[in-house]
Amino acid sequence: MIGAVDAAPPSGWRRLVHRATGGRVNPGESTVQAAERQVRERICAPLRGDYRIAVLSLKGGVGKTTSTVALGGMFASLRGDRVIAVDANPDLGTLARRVIDDSDVGLGADIPTVRDLLGLPDASRYPQVRSCTSQAASRLEVIGSDRDPAVSEAFSEDDYRRTVDILQHHYNIILTDCGTGLMHSAMSGVLDLAHMLVLVTSPALDGARSAEATLDWLDHHGHGDLVANAVVVVSGAHPGQAAVDPEVLTSHFSARTRAVRGIPFDRHLSEGGVVDLDRLHPKTFRAYRELAATVAEDFGSWHRHAAV
Repeated sequence: MIGAVDAAPPSGWRRLVHRATGGRVNPGESTVQAAERQVRERICAPLRGDYRIAVLSLKGGVGKTTSTVALGGMFASLRGDRVIAVDANPDLGTLARRVIDDSDVGLGADIPTVRDLLGLPDASRYPQVRSCTSQAASRLEVIGSDRDPAVSEAFSEDDYRRTVDILQHHYNIILTDCGTGLMHSAMSGVLDLAHMLVLVTSPALDGARSAEATLDWLDHHGHGDLVANAVVVVSGAHPGQAAVDPEVLTSHFSARTRAVRGIPFDRHLSEGGVVDLDRLHPKTFRAYRELAATVAEDFGSWHRHAAV
């Protein structure tokens, strides 16, 4: 465009030169800065309405809940719209505890749950809904699962559908941290309402086999569209884990799904406490940003509407 002015460099010596010369000398972005800007632009892709992401793994301990918080946090910290994650785990899910520090609320203290949300007499206004959520430093909001196992088991498909019906009026991105089983009641609603599936697996052989079995089950039960559009996350949740060749895993799952992304082992995430994006190793931080950008590439694909 004639007369267009290049943006000032965001940081480093290039910005110093730009400021020292009053903008007369503009070295422009470095290759790294340009790449970071492009990833941010992909993450901030325009989104019409609400978009629902189911984060799933049949095998525990592979980083499913961690990935839910980190992925949601990347969206919430960079985008201007509202992002929320829902704990749909029937087995005492830990999603909220990856956002709330026990030292702030007290070990075993009550936290807002889906029951609080569903019990609202009026959920038409955001402040009422916000009273039932917890918020991370990234701006990601979270609704925890019930701590009482008897109540948690009763979280049904109808409950989940009612939850999404409320949230879709207030949030643009809704992530669901699913349980490790495909047969519990809420999963039917989760899969029916999801626009995208993020399938988390470990690099170990048993994790890869579990992920493969998940994709097979989904294909055989009418969710082939979710399989084709899925993003597989190979999560290095444990150090020194016996691993399948990453190229073999990528090639295998790329043939069935839209993309495969790897997340390296991160000491901060392995602590099992609150996920703080600022404490991630730079490689892990970049990996989750790339995952968010990959997921966001589907935000404009509205030919796959999920029924509500």
